[in-house]
Amino acid sequence: MFFYKGRYLSFEWGVYILMDNRLILIGLHELEGVGWKTILHLLNRFPEPERLLTLSTAELTAKGIRASVAAQIATQFNRSFIEEKLHLYRKQSIQIITILDDDYPPILKEIAQPPWVLYVKGKLSLLKGPILGIVGTRTPTLYGKRIAEEWADALSRTGFSIVSGLARGIDSKAHIGALKGKSKTVAVLGCAINHIYPRENALLYKRIEQEGVIISEYPIGTGMRPGMFPQRNRIIAGLSLGVTVVEAAADSGSLITVDFALEESRDVFAVPGPIDSKQSVGVHKLLKDGAKLVTQVEEILEEYKHIIRMEELGASKKQSQLFTLTVEEDEIFRKMSNQPVSIDSLLEDGQFTFGHLHAVLLSLVMKKAIKQLPGSTYILA
Repeated sequence: MFFYKGRYLSFEWGVYILMDNRLILIGLHELEGVGWKTILHLLNRFPEPERLLTLSTAELTAKGIRASVAAQIATQFNRSFIEEKLHLYRKQSIQIITILDDDYPPILKEIAQPPWVLYVKGKLSLLKGPILGIVGTRTPTLYGKRIAEEWADALSRTGFSIVSGLARGIDSKAHIGALKGKSKTVAVLGCAINHIYPRENALLYKRIEQEGVIISEYPIGTGMRPGMFPQRNRIIAGLSLGVTVVEAAADSGSLITVDFALEESRDVFAVPGPIDSKQSVGVHKLLKDGAKLVTQVEEILEEYKHIIRMEELGASKKQSQLFTLTVEEDEIFRKMSNQPVSIDSLLEDGQFTFGHLHAVLLSLVMKKAIKQLPGSTYILA
């Protein structure tokens, strides 16, 4: 029997499933209008899902299946339908994994509503290794873009794959940074896997397809509609041991990912920003609510030192000490010495507003180029 145990499913039931039942599951998932809860409803009522290929509308409705769904299954759901769908995906070199397959990420099975089916392009093996999420605003500052890219690179070099949502902004920078590293990146789409959105990420999509992995729970032909991207965020959180938020406004969609992460008892890290930056309002709220404040990659890695090789952690630390500076950072860096310099003295020439200067100083601290001392003063590191 199929169980309902508060978290929707007990995954021990897999031993009762026939080999062919994964194809039944794929077929059900391809039926228009048949969503996650409907599939759960069907599987709970039909412990031998192959029976769904032969039942009439009346037989299905007698089991409590909604009339419209029952009619669709009785008239459309057959072996030819399933074979046609499988042929379509093979033709486009799209892999399909179901919750019944060994290739399905074990960590994703733990969430309240795991996807029944995932459509995959790229290196499926990346879904099995340790994964960390990096998310944030679609309209980041230069500071946010740099942190997302540099940290994704550093984390990837220590053995983590980086998962994000292939949106513009922080997501894109996280993917780009991870592609520089060793373990690459996972892109979770909020649309069908053959739909590139936003279009500006077409080249990044192709590169991730070749070097990383792209996944979606939406069948080919699924139209864009409200709710798809928030649902996608539960997969980002579900694949992650922890999620880092780089920049997020008060109403940022990335905070939905955080909500899912918290529900699933995943770690949440927040990168602070200038107090007057709109892009950091959501991040600072997370910090007030108990997210772990992180100002360097090592503070994230410290949480997972039991699963990464220590020599890789050491290599990451050494690399973080080799910094490159932007024009603005270099300008401030040149004013530093072995004697404390106050933020007031740096503001005197009027080239920077307080918020802008604070962001540049914070960036220099995170690069370990300077150190912050009590009293809002700074010194060369």
